Amino acid sequence: MYKCELARAAGVSLTTLRQWCQENYSELCDYGYHPNDKLLSPGAVKYLCEKYVIEVKQ
Repeated sequence: MYKCELARAAGVSLTTLRQWCQENYSELCDYGYHPNDKLLSPGAVKYLCEKYVIEVKQ
């Protein structure tokens, strides 16, 4: 899932999503997260959805 898609699903701006990713950088690195990636890994998406209670339609 792209960062912009996840931000839209969360109802926040892309800037806010990037801040969330920065705040959780060490945890997201376990899922292969890189700050410059536009596409998030499934594990990173799952982590962010659980942490920030984001419902993603699949």
